[in-house]
Amino acid sequence: MAFITARKHTLPTAAALLAGMAVAQTAGAVDTDAQIAQARTLPGLKVEANRAPDYRVDTLSSPKFTQPLLDTPQTIAVISKELLQEQGATTLTEALRNSPGVGTFYVGENGSTSTGDAIYMRGFDTSGSIFVDGVRDLGSISRDVFNIEQVEVTKGPDGTEYGRTAPTGAVNLVSKQPELGQGVTASVSYGSGQQRRSTADWNQQTGEHSAFRLNVMGQNSGVPGRDRVKNDRSGVAPSLAFGIGTPTRVYLDALHVKQTNVPDGGVSTIGLPGYTSPDPSRPFIGDAPKVDPGNFYGTSQDHDDVTADMFTAIVQHDVSPDVALSNTTRWGRTRQDYLLTSFMASAANLLTPDPADPSTWTVARSNPTFKHQANRILANQTNVTAHFDGDTVAQDLSAGVELSQEKATTIGVATIDGSTWPAADLYHPDAGVGGLRYARNGAYSSGKTNTVAAYLFDTLKFGRHWQVNAGARLDRYGTDFSSMVVCGGRRGPACGSLPAGSIVPGVDARKRGTLPNYKLGVLYKPTTNSSVYLNLAQSQEPPGGSTLTLSGSANSLDNPNLDPQKARTIELGSKWNLLDGRLLVTGALYRTTVSNELVQDPVDTSVYYQIGKKQVQGVELTAVGEITRNWAVSAGLTTMDATVQNGAAVAEDGSDALAYTPKSAFTAWTTYHLPFGLTVGGGARYSGKLKRGSDGAIGTPAYADAYWVVDAMASYPVSKHLDLQLNLYNLFDRSYVAAINKSGYRYTPGAPRSAMLTVNFRF
Repeated sequence: MAFITARKHTLPTAAALLAGMAVAQTAGAVDTDAQIAQARTLPGLKVEANRAPDYRVDTLSSPKFTQPLLDTPQTIAVISKELLQEQGATTLTEALRNSPGVGTFYVGENGSTSTGDAIYMRGFDTSGSIFVDGVRDLGSISRDVFNIEQVEVTKGPDGTEYGRTAPTGAVNLVSKQPELGQGVTASVSYGSGQQRRSTADWNQQTGEHSAFRLNVMGQNSGVPGRDRVKNDRSGVAPSLAFGIGTPTRVYLDALHVKQTNVPDGGVSTIGLPGYTSPDPSRPFIGDAPKVDPGNFYGTSQDHDDVTADMFTAIVQHDVSPDVALSNTTRWGRTRQDYLLTSFMASAANLLTPDPADPSTWTVARSNPTFKHQANRILANQTNVTAHFDGDTVAQDLSAGVELSQEKATTIGVATIDGSTWPAADLYHPDAGVGGLRYARNGAYSSGKTNTVAAYLFDTLKFGRHWQVNAGARLDRYGTDFSSMVVCGGRRGPACGSLPAGSIVPGVDARKRGTLPNYKLGVLYKPTTNSSVYLNLAQSQEPPGGSTLTLSGSANSLDNPNLDPQKARTIELGSKWNLLDGRLLVTGALYRTTVSNELVQDPVDTSVYYQIGKKQVQGVELTAVGEITRNWAVSAGLTTMDATVQNGAAVAEDGSDALAYTPKSAFTAWTTYHLPFGLTVGGGARYSGKLKRGSDGAIGTPAYADAYWVVDAMASYPVSKHLDLQLNLYNLFDRSYVAAINKSGYRYTPGAPRSAMLTVNFRF
């Protein structure tokens, strides 16, 4: 039986016309003009009848990208929902394993711990450059993919598409939308570590041109190999669509997600390669055995509670077969409240009463980390696309205006009355402790950024072989920030005549500016199914651009007196449609240079200058699609030579390498559909050795070793309504460091061998 699924993106014009005419004929439509208008907006149809899924996606969701991926001069990876389903991926972090060199390699700084999608890409933190349907998504949370059609990873400066972004790329999640037709899919999963999850996707046509869709998710899961850590969440995403298949279409989407997690504070690095001792007077600590990677050093009070709400209205109108308008309005809010037990096994915090008996050793639970934060965004985007056919030059224009207001508010929380937790047994910690007394302490911060932006993209086609892609964007932004902070301590302001710990005014600052960004690509098509290109691009991120937080510290890039951080990229690449167009193969050489970094004055150490430069360069190769009708593949390889070009070393080993960036990375996933219905497949991931950041810690590892991880899967259709899927993760039970913190005291262990059994239903 053929199962038909639809994608949101638009087909190239010729293919779309055929698809539109076919659907119109099926519906009994006879109006030629309506067929043409419909053909430019219908989603592509994908038939999966007795075959392995095709992971390939030909176009991006945003109208700013006017050409198919083959003719877009930039390294872009699109991760389809079929690939996520086969892998059993449930979060954005898991989805991004399909893009080489992108991951959560960083645990946090000193006593604090990073939570959510703390993504690094090509040497730089990209956590602040995550978008949903082209609109920025704020908050340090973990994003579920139950309502996601595809994940788009664009590498290199993306300031022209998105405004202020991280230097080396952005991630855009594309939401599922209602479609004509009806059907229900659902899944129930159970796996190692008491992982339990269920999802449902119900699409119902409600009229000739309207439909309703509902996606729901519930999860109550532990984490394989980790004690006490939990990922519990639920979500509901209803959506309505009107005018499907007509010149005017309206989509109304809502999303509500609630999480009640127990966060992971990491594991002590004692016993890992590179570990010696935090105390030169106790060198025997360096010979201690490795702690159990399942150890949980938190308490019964640890929690990470998140509520995320989002409402989106999208209106699309085809003025003519060659001109289309679209408008997106978004309101979103995320609230996060967590208490996490971070720890630092420093000389002072690590007690060894009996040096010969490690079972007597303890580590202080001295760093309760609180966060009480709310993020809110209100945005409106208007876009117009137009196609012009000339005698010698064809043009595709995309222009628009974007308005947004983003807010971030934090409320200070601290322990009271000297309350502490008891120390943890280093090798056998007991999480059944509580009693920590804490409350709001009067500290707070409030940041707001208003942005008005205008952009223009123009693709010029000169005959069959040459193409120029140009884009420019101008953002006018204003950031306001104020705070009340705790005085005294290492980082707080002086208390003056007030008692230490008093709440005093902190930073009260404003930053205004204009960000011009651009991109320019020249593309040559040797054949219809290939392209060779050269691309130049620039993006900028101003102070407070990532977190809406301004700082009074001279050594912070969020200081409002500083200029924006600039990133410029040059990329030379080629893309080829092979095997009758079934397989897209790409390759690129790239170099990104980030300037306006801070460099400390060697004499007056309180002074910093924006003369620093960092650079990342390398090669990226990908292959996505079908090798045969029954054999699908998604693979990628990248190298990243990420260095400090001018400025102090940032890696602990004193080299010029950037931290949390593997020199090379590889990812691959493939499946084969056998004649009797069974689909088998698997994948491998490699991450090269990476270095941690520079810190004053003594004796901790300065790096994390390279590792390979192999996964496998098999699925079988029991009937036309039900199939079984088994996923095996870390098949060879490899122990590895998935992420490490700046001081090297803590790391996140990779998940051991585990399994997940899923029952999929279709009606």
